[in-house]
Amino acid sequence: MDRLQANAKRNVTQWLSQGISPRRLALTLALGFAVGCIPVVGIPTLLCAALALTLRLNFPAIQAANYAAMPLQLVLIVPFVRLGGWLVAARPAHAAAQPPMQPIVTHSLLHLPVIHAVVWAEGLAGQALLAWLLVAAPAVALMTPALTRMLRRIPALGAAGD
Repeated sequence: MDRLQANAKRNVTQWLSQGISPRRLALTLALGFAVGCIPVVGIPTLLCAALALTLRLNFPAIQAANYAAMPLQLVLIVPFVRLGGWLVAARPAHAAAQPPMQPIVTHSLLHLPVIHAVVWAEGLAGQALLAWLLVAAPAVALMTPALTRMLRRIPALGAAGD
């Protein structure tokens, strides 16, 4: 068991010391974690891969952060949908005369035509993505400097510089 831990520690140290600056690695991890929280299942892995290729980020690091965020992604779906619904519900004054949208009760979804259920689900996904966008940008901006400070304390990264 000790040998396995020593090998894992050596591999992580080599991975971290591949010329990656603490700041760049912190940005990679922050982006991976934030993208991993997108409230649409299946999108984060592809988006992280595209970001890694486009911005020349460390591919294993961004995917590791993405996968670490997966449980949080599932937990945050409902809060993002609710926040997005609240944001979309803030209508201009001239729209106040219209009646508010009635929430769809779960059992009533079974009686909807498939196309209506799909459109309803797309609307919820759009609302959740809007909320995620508003939360993700400040989260990355806050996580990057904090992670940079933490990563600078790792000796293998200290020599990489910024």
